[in-house]
Amino acid sequence: MTAPPPHPAGPLFSAVDIGGTKIAGALVDSAGTLAHRVQLPTPARETGARVLAVVHRVLDHLAAAPRWGEVTAVGIGSAGPVDLVRGTVSPVNIPGWREFPLTAEVAAHPAVGTRRVALAGDGVAMAAAEHWRGAARGTDNALCLVVSTGVGAGLVLDGAVRPGPSGNAGHLGHITVDLDGEPCPCGSRGCLEGVASGTAIARRALAGGWRPAGDDRSARAVAADALAGHPVALAAFERAAQALAAGIAATAALVDLRRVVIGGGVATAGPVLFEPLARHLDRYAALPYVRGLDVRRAELGTDAGLIGAAALCR
Repeated sequence: MTAPPPHPAGPLFSAVDIGGTKIAGALVDSAGTLAHRVQLPTPARETGARVLAVVHRVLDHLAAAPRWGEVTAVGIGSAGPVDLVRGTVSPVNIPGWREFPLTAEVAAHPAVGTRRVALAGDGVAMAAAEHWRGAARGTDNALCLVVSTGVGAGLVLDGAVRPGPSGNAGHLGHITVDLDGEPCPCGSRGCLEGVASGTAIARRALAGGWRPAGDDRSARAVAADALAGHPVALAAFERAAQALAAGIAATAALVDLRRVVIGGGVATAGPVLFEPLARHLDRYAALPYVRGLDVRRAELGTDAGLIGAAALCR
């Protein structure tokens, strides 16, 4: 009988990805390969304690894996904003967590023990992942966006992921793209997330009279109808793409970058998002040094948050 191949040399990390829809976990090796992946729904409208209980269930699953003893650190990518100095998170789409001491609570899990806990916003984690193994490989300056339940982003500048002192650099979802827009739960108004997130796309389509054939009222269902030519569904994606283009062009003008990587569930809509995005970027990215931005689909899909959380531990 042929012996199984040895485990790759190098450290093993535990990674947790926390969003408004799901909380995922995995063990990640030094090559970025995932094992023992688990995913549970986020009880986003329940108490902070209930959300933490799901995080602990994910950690329980990982700690039961045969290789848990090899884990050297625990990386967490969380919806933000985050506060790296205090180790807290205040995700806009998880109301029960406001200045929630996530780093300390994860460190207190019995299986974590003395292992280091590294925290980052989900957009920064995605940027770390795509720069390590995905569509931002080989570039020194990139903007990486997660367009899903919310809109997060991270920056790669001068060859490294740059989270900023608080951990929120590149938090594109909460820049204002509509001066007279709707109030945002973050306290501002007209935020990019309120126009371009999957939640916002579905809300706009429903307000315009779109109705799904079944019970699915998500952006995924809107995208399917947009691909079939439904005018209201197309208009919802057109508006989201315009807002994304404005935010991307402003960021490119500010920090002088060449590549943009877009991931998250909304990016799976394909041409109904990326074709109007290209048109609007031609309009907003007008200065010579931001013209012709290299816009790419993220390559790591739903694993980006986990791979990025592990990358932070490296």
